[in-house]
Amino acid sequence: MKRILLIGKMNEIVKDLNAFLSQRFRVQVCSENPSVVTGMLDIVDPDIVIISLVGAIDIDAVVFNKLKTEHGAIPVLTIGTESERQKFLKYYEDHQFENLIRPIENSDVLAAIVRRLDLKEDEYAVAAAEEESGKRRILIVDDNAATLRSIKGMLDHLYEVTIANSGIKAMTAIGKKRPDLILLDYEMPVCDGKQTLEMIRADEDLRDIPVIFLTGVSDRAHIEAVLDLKPAGYMLKPPVREKIVEAIEKAL
Repeated sequence: MKRILLIGKMNEIVKDLNAFLSQRFRVQVCSENPSVVTGMLDIVDPDIVIISLVGAIDIDAVVFNKLKTEHGAIPVLTIGTESERQKFLKYYEDHQFENLIRPIENSDVLAAIVRRLDLKEDEYAVAAAEEESGKRRILIVDDNAATLRSIKGMLDHLYEVTIANSGIKAMTAIGKKRPDLILLDYEMPVCDGKQTLEMIRADEDLRDIPVIFLTGVSDRAHIEAVLDLKPAGYMLKPPVREKIVEAIEKAL
């Protein structure tokens, strides 16, 4: 069984990823303290290192430098936003380091591990098949990472939840696995909710997917503009768990 050293603050993101990966690999979770990382690298002798950059201000560049200079053969995946990655930018010039932009699904982290460790495709296919839950599939689309995490947390126990932080990524996600319903942020940069809905409705195979808009603006003109698009519903942000589940069940 391949060994993973998972470095980062013990928050919900790391706990969730640890639980997911531990079903397939031998995972050791480690704090971002440089001296602790040094000891764990020798003890665990990992095949791959994963670093959560959430709270990157507390992660010392010593950790990156040690991995580069003393463990250059070990691939390193970091999980963080572009701004979190900036602090360690010079290390990504080397193929050893690769950043996965969050928010990201655990299945996408798994795919990156499989690719970096050059595992057999059939092993990955088995792992992916295990993810089929039989639950209704919900796609949440919002450019705010905190909102994505919050709503995903509300719905994870009831549905199979996928997330996307832009309209373009939403279309990619829909192409990979057709959702039963989409929660779509109306106010997004570049490709907003209206444009994303238009792309969905332009595709014959997708146009019947119910879409519930999420909006942070509550004035009457704005709401009327949202309703003119005839969505399956709309919710004001931040949503309440009971109301969002009720809206989803009604639309389904």
